[in-house]
Amino acid sequence: MKLTRKVRQILENYESDTPGTKANLARILMHGKLGGTGKMVILPVDQGFEHGPHRSFIPNPPAFDPHYHFQLAIDAGLNAFATPLGMVEAGADTFAGQIPLILKVNSANSLYPGGEPKDQATTASVKDALRLGCAAIGFTIYPGSEASYDMMEEIREMAEEAKSVGLAVVMWSYPRGGEVTKDGETAMDVAAYAAHMAALLGAHIIKVKLPSDHLMQGEAQKVYDLYGVDLASQAARVRQVMQAAFDSRRVVVFSGGAKKGEDQVFEDARAIRDGGGNGSIIGRNTFQRPRDDALNMLNRIIRIYQGKE
Repeated sequence: MKLTRKVRQILENYESDTPGTKANLARILMHGKLGGTGKMVILPVDQGFEHGPHRSFIPNPPAFDPHYHFQLAIDAGLNAFATPLGMVEAGADTFAGQIPLILKVNSANSLYPGGEPKDQATTASVKDALRLGCAAIGFTIYPGSEASYDMMEEIREMAEEAKSVGLAVVMWSYPRGGEVTKDGETAMDVAAYAAHMAALLGAHIIKVKLPSDHLMQGEAQKVYDLYGVDLASQAARVRQVMQAAFDSRRVVVFSGGAKKGEDQVFEDARAIRDGGGNGSIIGRNTFQRPRDDALNMLNRIIRIYQGKE
């Protein structure tokens, strides 16, 4: 596999990493229909843990089968498939080597008491990721939660271990809990802050939600107003997130969120592309649709990132 100039440029931004870690980043960046472009689309399937199996898969019952998701990601030509331990184990042998895997090593669930601090349980290990042939581990932090410092300390230790054995680190950075309002979870200033914290914690690939034009923090509002920061379009807001991710020196992908209309999904992808984002990590908007519809949607998203639409 010969690396493209674009992928070489991206890898040069990770100056402290070993050849093993860079090789695994290259596996993700060079795989699938977007391989070599610096853009990526990843399929995440952790929603069964987060929301429950029937809420997640009843809209498209074949999706109860873990093999369905492996095959969907492969047939769509995606860069990687991210999922918790049990689902990786259910298809690791059948699909070995066919798509880069990201082992989601912590998870939440909707039965957790609502009055408790927003947190996730560690459900897998770096050793699991190595055993299963994964390219990376994935870990969620909740900036703003009363448990956020514990989560940050936990990922610091896991990231150190992962990097020491040549794995990449993907970080879901989702502000919630504490004093973060519902609107604040996707506020422009908060989303950029979340991306920056993930970069500071050593993430190679950062996952955040698309930001709205809302501003939650009063002090941030003053700075945005003083310097006339452009928040008018989704592409402009993506650009601000990328600036916060070490001026685009870190790979950032944006969450697809809850199921929405196709036009909105495609509009989001264009905004991410035009704002300089690296791509989408899109789950429910694909696997909750019939397989052919999901493949058509993913193919069109890829065409958008290729600049063909």
